[in-house]
Amino acid sequence: MGWVYLLLIFGEFALFSITVETYFWASHQLSLPDGTKEAIHNHNWKVAAEIKSDKLDEMEVVMDFHLLKAMVDNIAIQLNNIPLEKIDHFQQNNSSAENVAKFIYENLEAALPKGVELASIAVTEEPGCIAKFSK
Repeated sequence: MGWVYLLLIFGEFALFSITVETYFWASHQLSLPDGTKEAIHNHNWKVAAEIKSDKLDEMEVVMDFHLLKAMVDNIAIQLNNIPLEKIDHFQQNNSSAENVAKFIYENLEAALPKGVELASIAVTEEPGCIAKFSK
């Protein structure tokens, strides 16, 4: 409450964000609580990556859209056209949409330039079924 009060007294706080989207096709097979596995099935996954900053760079943008899109595409390509369980991360973690979002988030966060922060990764398995990860 104190910080909000200080911001109101000393000026307005601005936050900019941009989002890029990409797609990949992959299959997955969730492990169920009883130890069985669901049937392997495919999705055309959609990924939305949102980054934020409290200021714009020298070009007066949060970050170049094309650069961010290329970064997200480079992560998604690792997942494209394979069963997700072939990726080391998903041999240790269930290949749920939530864990796919976390995997992409952690990989993208490590690659972002200074001055921007990863706000969230949203992963759509199918229309209306969206998982989001943020810190």
